[in-house]
Amino acid sequence: MIGASAYILWGLFPIYFRLLADSGPLEVVAHRAIWSLLFCTIALLAIGRWRRFTAIARDPRIFSTLALAGFLVAINWGIYVFGVTTGRTLDASMGYFMNPLVSALLGVLVLGERLRPLQWIAFGFGAAAVVVLVLGYGEVPWIAIVLAGSFGLYGLVTKRGGNRGGALEGLTAETLALTVPAAVYLATLAASGAGTVEVFSPYGALVALSGPVTAIPLILFAYAAARLNLSTIGMLQYVAPLMLFLLGWLAYGEPMPPERWAGFALIWIAVAIFAADVARATRAPRLPGGSHRPPRGG
Repeated sequence: MIGASAYILWGLFPIYFRLLADSGPLEVVAHRAIWSLLFCTIALLAIGRWRRFTAIARDPRIFSTLALAGFLVAINWGIYVFGVTTGRTLDASMGYFMNPLVSALLGVLVLGERLRPLQWIAFGFGAAAVVVLVLGYGEVPWIAIVLAGSFGLYGLVTKRGGNRGGALEGLTAETLALTVPAAVYLATLAASGAGTVEVFSPYGALVALSGPVTAIPLILFAYAAARLNLSTIGMLQYVAPLMLFLLGWLAYGEPMPPERWAGFALIWIAVAIFAADVARATRAPRLPGGSHRPPRGG
């Protein structure tokens, strides 16, 4: 239930971020970084894990990896906020449906992992979806591609970076790396009179909530991930993009002409094939002695 709660909260994010449409995506992301750092710092002190965080912050290799991860997340959040505040929630949905495929492709290109035949078929359907959207719908789904790519790179960086000391400590380090450029950007906006957020106002309080609002689902997910098997997590990850799709289509009335339905249908086929293959691989037969037969491929 905790894991599902994390994905449901992620799926409801468009409702919150559309309330911040008076501010630009960069301004929202900058505020999110600062308020997330404050929230995470208070949380670390409250649960007695500050020393674990400082150990990470003093390790140049780990901190530099988390800093890079933080900038990738900032790109992801900026594009996401742009999408949901400009009537592109469906594009954001497609991006997160595509994310497992992109992550697997990065595993092949960067880590030398091998894909199983069904995974290659899933990639074929995913590529066909992009072609259909470009040729039929008339535009490159760049929001979806950037969202999937930036989050896939984020996963790759954190995977190669090794132990990050816990989700809360890692999130704190990521946001710490963003604090200085975020503060400089907000100060520049204020000096030029282009800022849209008055901190001591109802709207300012709403923007400040972006810190805990985005941190809490991650903490819930980290708690659940330690207690759930991979197949359950793999299925839960599609809850959020499905909710984004329903919000964009039914609640916000974003256009769904036949060409776009065709693109989504191909993505959903790709996701179904990919998820089924992962579920089959996790049920690999046991070898004598109780060990699992490793699945072929990455």
